Amino acid sequence: MSKVIAVFGAGTGLGASVAHRFGREGFRVALVARRKKYLDALVEQLAVGGVEAAAFTADLSRPSEVPALVARIRDRFGRVDVVEYGPFSTEQSLIPAAEMDAAALEKGIPMFLLTPVEVVRAVLPEWTQRGDGAFLLTTGVTAVHPVPRLSGLAPLGAAARNYLHSLHGELAEAGIYAGTLSVGATIDRSEMSALIAKAGTSTGSTAEFPLVDPDDLAEQYWDMYTKRDRIEQLYPQPRSV
Repeated sequence: MSKVIAVFGAGTGLGASVAHRFGREGFRVALVARRKKYLDALVEQLAVGGVEAAAFTADLSRPSEVPALVARIRDRFGRVDVVEYGPFSTEQSLIPAAEMDAAALEKGIPMFLLTPVEVVRAVLPEWTQRGDGAFLLTTGVTAVHPVPRLSGLAPLGAAARNYLHSLHGELAEAGIYAGTLSVGATIDRSEMSALIAKAGTSTGSTAEFPLVDPDDLAEQYWDMYTKRDRIEQLYPQPRSV
């Protein structure tokens, strides 16, 4: 039975590219997001390339629904081998830290911290039994290197990153990989690109984010998954001093 990757937060940018990249390697693909029409369109695109895929509509801000969601995926495909977790919320805002309040952070906690933990809990028994599995977490580079005036929900990304590093340390010897890709770029073809442009204009930020092709990021993920030689990858890599 061929392996399955579940892409949580499958959108027009990185999610689509990850689905195509792993699909080319023979993976079947479970696509998870809120908007069915975008998922159905991606299923059709993947089918053209001979990739078996299925859409699963879900609200990732509801961690209590994760066990049932993963069960639906497993009922359809029989297994889950890899998870890529990188949802995007249209309510995200890259506002300055000085303008952040507790309500905004609290609203983002379920999607960006609690749900990924529940996803791991849902797939871990299967991975432990099999002695193989991989959880790939997408974060922004501001979770690693804070950028003044572009804080937004970066503190939640930092917390999720902390969790992932600990997870890898606990599970690597059991054959289970956990890795995070921290993106310091505007992802072409994504909704995030418009958000970053808007944030830079409204806040007067001088931070410069290069434009990156999501296919290049998906290639980074494939390299991380196959080599399993690093927990974290920053892209683009910072310049040496």
